[in-house]
Amino acid sequence: MPVTDIVTSAVLGSWLEDYTDFTARLPASDPSAVAQLRHHAIGTFSGIGFPSKDIEEWRFTDVTPITEMSFRRATREESELSPVDVVPYSYVECGELVFVNGRYAPTFSSICELPEEAVMGNLADALTSHPEKVQAHLGRYVDYETDAFAALNTAYVRDGAFIYIPRGEIIRDPLHILYLSTNADAPTVSYPRLLVIAEEGSEVVLVESYAGTSGGTYLSAPVTEIIAGEGARVEHYRIQHESEEAWHISSSQVYCSAGSEVTSQSMSFGGAFVRNSVGAVLHGEGAQAKLNGLYLINGTQFVDNHLDVDHARSGCTSYQLYKGILEDEARAVFAGRIHVRPGAQQTDAEQENRNLILSPQATALSMPQLEIFADDVKCTHGSTVGELDEDALFYLRSRGIGAEEAMSMLIYAFASEYIDHVTFRPVRKTLERFIVNRLPHGEIVRQGVS
Repeated sequence: MPVTDIVTSAVLGSWLEDYTDFTARLPASDPSAVAQLRHHAIGTFSGIGFPSKDIEEWRFTDVTPITEMSFRRATREESELSPVDVVPYSYVECGELVFVNGRYAPTFSSICELPEEAVMGNLADALTSHPEKVQAHLGRYVDYETDAFAALNTAYVRDGAFIYIPRGEIIRDPLHILYLSTNADAPTVSYPRLLVIAEEGSEVVLVESYAGTSGGTYLSAPVTEIIAGEGARVEHYRIQHESEEAWHISSSQVYCSAGSEVTSQSMSFGGAFVRNSVGAVLHGEGAQAKLNGLYLINGTQFVDNHLDVDHARSGCTSYQLYKGILEDEARAVFAGRIHVRPGAQQTDAEQENRNLILSPQATALSMPQLEIFADDVKCTHGSTVGELDEDALFYLRSRGIGAEEAMSMLIYAFASEYIDHVTFRPVRKTLERFIVNRLPHGEIVRQGVS
């Protein structure tokens, strides 16, 4: 056996051993269809292994440090946390599901009043209580055949958030799904899962957030699948604020039926190494998808956002706005693809990636891509990497504003285009507060946004 194959086998071996332990502890009542899904996913992972930089989509994203560490599923239970640990990440206006190290924490969760037949709960319970709803969609949208981390998540699928909104129902109160990771003596891994089904004509606002309650090295590998039925409206916010030493590698997929509208806002603040793979399939005529993102990183943080929007039917609209603010030696990658299939006429698609560099050592790489196989379309993309406008700084300085205060005002102005898209006020306040606290003279800006 070649040396490289021996190394690969040894690396995958520890992950496969952990999987064997996981399946041995599963209840016998688990649905056979889900067991088959897990089995197929772990077989896929074993076959493809971890991605290398030889693969085009990963050539700027080196996951070798993950393969060199021995990660095990976290064992710390919710009983070792107190409500004080959870409060900083909660939204009082929301029904809330809390997961600690990937496990459902009912003690910290609160289910708001929902219409009859609507479901907000733990995926493990839904596998038994609503098997037909879960099995019709679970694992059918995120591509775990080519994504090793999505395959691992699918292999370990059990606990997770399940949201089901029946036909025509409008959920007035936003729903919050909180995934907390805690410190451990050795590197740990968790596999958060979120499955959202919004039936025809329904409406819902979702907040999906990730945080670390303390330091320490851990890996969070979440998967999110959002299915919007005909004419459904889904407003989705994703807030990533992991601890400083964390790895966060996520896969999200949106499926849009005819006439549906899905808006997904992504915010990345924490983590030492972050990779977000976001996809949307506009599968019905007149579907709309807005995928926006903001990343604020400093030190040696690394953030990689990969977007893939698939226009599969005619008359669909998509919009992407991703903005980054980089300090110190931070690095960012943006790779966005708009794919227009044959026959998807009257497509309207727009993609923008803007990066603000605040240090000579910071770097941002932007790679927009269009693949168009129809002739009646409107597709545009734009990409910039630059520093603060010297003329704007001079203008503010000439009016008696100090250098750092002027910089803070311009940085906030750069982020404000994204902030304007955040309509759920508690999330908007969280975002504004985080940005202001990161600015050298945030109090100047705070007076204008309070």
